[in-house]
Amino acid sequence: MNVKAIYYVATGVAGLGLRLTPARKISKGVTVEELMHPPPGYPSSWVVPEEAFQALFLAEELGSRMSFYDRITTSLRECDAIATRTYLELEGKYCNYLGEQYGKRVLCSGPVMPQTHVEHLEERWVSWLNMFGPSSVVFCAFGSETKLTKEKLQETLLGFELCGHPFLVALATPRGCDRIEEAFPHGFGERTRERGLVSGGWVPQSLILKHPSVGCFVTHCGYASMWESLLSDCKILTFPQIADQFMTSRLLVDELGVAVEVKKEGERESFLSKESLSEAIKLVMDKDGEVASRLKTNHAKLKDVIAGEGLQEKYMRTFLQNLQSLVGSSKSSDA
Repeated sequence: MNVKAIYYVATGVAGLGLRLTPARKISKGVTVEELMHPPPGYPSSWVVPEEAFQALFLAEELGSRMSFYDRITTSLRECDAIATRTYLELEGKYCNYLGEQYGKRVLCSGPVMPQTHVEHLEERWVSWLNMFGPSSVVFCAFGSETKLTKEKLQETLLGFELCGHPFLVALATPRGCDRIEEAFPHGFGERTRERGLVSGGWVPQSLILKHPSVGCFVTHCGYASMWESLLSDCKILTFPQIADQFMTSRLLVDELGVAVEVKKEGERESFLSKESLSEAIKLVMDKDGEVASRLKTNHAKLKDVIAGEGLQEKYMRTFLQNLQSLVGSSKSSDA
């Protein structure tokens, strides 16, 4: 029908290129050890955690018995162009690699962050945040799709209690609980009443990140959350949960040097202990510490680039021109 098809990368290009390119040559018999190393030509030496591949070979739940890996790579091979919501200033070499692997153009739209419908924080958030000094509050949010088990949620909350800083935590209510308060560790609410606020519902994340009292953002590394964290002035602490989030964390920590990842525990690689979370928070919140100083410097330099006046508009104009060019080439071939 001569309709142009574009594969739109909603997550990071760095992670997609690392896991889903022809150079990797994934087969059903591939071992975890083989998967952990980057494919030939990949522009980074990242070691990939096993969790990054957990969903790739699922097929039974998708109806057609076609794995998630096959669905994505087939789409990438057969599309007319690849589009992605990033800046070349952030992931340029990974865009080049992905384009080379699939032999087609990679069109960047920029992050295109949505404009909030609310210009100001509601009074309930403002009044609570205003009780604390500049850059003193630790804010944690894992998005609406991430649901921790009750055990993980309790360990996470105990980590915030242990760190000694005021905290605002927004996490989905665990399965089996009607209200998030039902999952609180014994005595947690009473012990942290003066410095802790926990919500089991949606919060205006981008506006909270802009409040002067917020100094650290503990994030699951969802791609939109990554951009919101980079466009804020907060220290960034990563706690990835699923596939692409581990790759986004690698980008922030290893490539850009603007974040620290919370260490996992022993054999249970995805388990977070209260001690490791507390230690990580203290590390990035120590304003006189070497790590905190380095993160602040690197983050400020990157923000100056990606928040530059007119950059998003420039990308969007170019993106639209590329789409028009793609459609124009279709009409020319028709003629």
